[in-house]
Amino acid sequence: MGIGNGSSSNVSHKAMQDETTPLLPIKAEEDVVHEFDGASFSGAVFNLSTTIVGAGIMALPASIKMLGLIPGILMIILVALLTEASIDMLVRCSHQGKITSYGWLMGDTFGQWGRIALQASVVINNVGVLIVYMIIIGDVLSGTSSTGVHHSGVFEGWFGPHMWNSRPIVLLTTTLVVFAPLVSFKRLDSLRYTSALSVALAVVFVVITAGVAIVRLIQGTVEIPKLFPEIDGVSSVWKLFTAVPVLVTAYICHYNVHSIDNELEDKTQIKPIVQTSLGLCSSVYIATSFFAYLLFGEATLADVLANFDSDLRIPFSSVFNDIVRVSYVVHIMLVFPIVFFALRLNLDGLLFPTARHISHDNKRFTIITISLIAVIYLAAIFVPSIWDAFQFTGATAAVLIGFIFPAMIILRDPYGVSTKRDKVLAVTMIVLAVVSNSVALYSDALNIFYRKQEA
Repeated sequence: MGIGNGSSSNVSHKAMQDETTPLLPIKAEEDVVHEFDGASFSGAVFNLSTTIVGAGIMALPASIKMLGLIPGILMIILVALLTEASIDMLVRCSHQGKITSYGWLMGDTFGQWGRIALQASVVINNVGVLIVYMIIIGDVLSGTSSTGVHHSGVFEGWFGPHMWNSRPIVLLTTTLVVFAPLVSFKRLDSLRYTSALSVALAVVFVVITAGVAIVRLIQGTVEIPKLFPEIDGVSSVWKLFTAVPVLVTAYICHYNVHSIDNELEDKTQIKPIVQTSLGLCSSVYIATSFFAYLLFGEATLADVLANFDSDLRIPFSSVFNDIVRVSYVVHIMLVFPIVFFALRLNLDGLLFPTARHISHDNKRFTIITISLIAVIYLAAIFVPSIWDAFQFTGATAAVLIGFIFPAMIILRDPYGVSTKRDKVLAVTMIVLAVVSNSVALYSDALNIFYRKQEA
């Protein structure tokens, strides 16, 4: 199906919308869904916040450890501001062109290959994110030895090591008992209550981590955190860039913005919703990164949840450890289906661009769902660390979705909405994204090469 730059017919636009909307829109198909009076402000904030706060938060303390406390926190704020700007670019263009999905916008701006590029990027990014989710679940429940030192999982701590609580068995059970039922829903609206619960569980993690760190600070049993990175050569400078993809991945939510916007009666609410969500998530990110790094110092792992198997040197340490780990694992389990929705629909759009919507084809829906779950499960068994997964997805697909594609759209300006400031910002975003993530990939490749040589 060809896509022009503003000359497409209404029928063509409708078809494009059905093929590329990342999550099923409420209003786009009113003849086949229940009556809906519009999403509330708070509900939209929760849904967007749930999309943002996922596994990325677990790797942020390690990023702070690498960058130093002050540059790390400044980078979290900077990426949040750039994310807000890139989402604003997408929303303004979409409202002007009366477009209801990111894929439709890319197709209208750059033709069929623009739509395909966006859908492929969402597939790569979301597969990587969901693999990270499963790795974290495995680390927490079954333990991990990815750093050469074994960190016990919750089940291992409670019952000792057994075959039934090994990583493959635990992840398989989680997949069949938890993920399979949740990803079987065909509407995002069906998960509105789990979204609120997942945000609450993330807050539990932050509050306990902050409380323990403050108690240890009062006791004088924490190390003074490193304020700036330690630079001892050119290689150490290159290594700093490996934190950039992690920060980028932590804020990627662009593929769900249109779905949330579609459910609003008042379209002017989307801007304050995005700002509120980003403000909330940035506060959670900064608090988590600061207090977790303060608590564990240079021993902070790539997956900070794995640190919560040691003595916190406070009363009831083991109880707090288990509460932190279990609460966040449940949070991840509840976020998983929301990210999976976007993955399934964009993969279906790539494989079957002219077929009817996947929600109306049970056979296709089932086959794609089972295939994706199987691939994610197997990858989580063999990928050793969330840092490795974040490096790949963050430096490739995530940066395209979050910064390069929105900047390219505003530079092409198919609807005449961009200002001179927008275009300067768009060029700046593209340059920063390409340079920083290219260096990150190069540095990460070198690190992998040196690790293999040492082995």
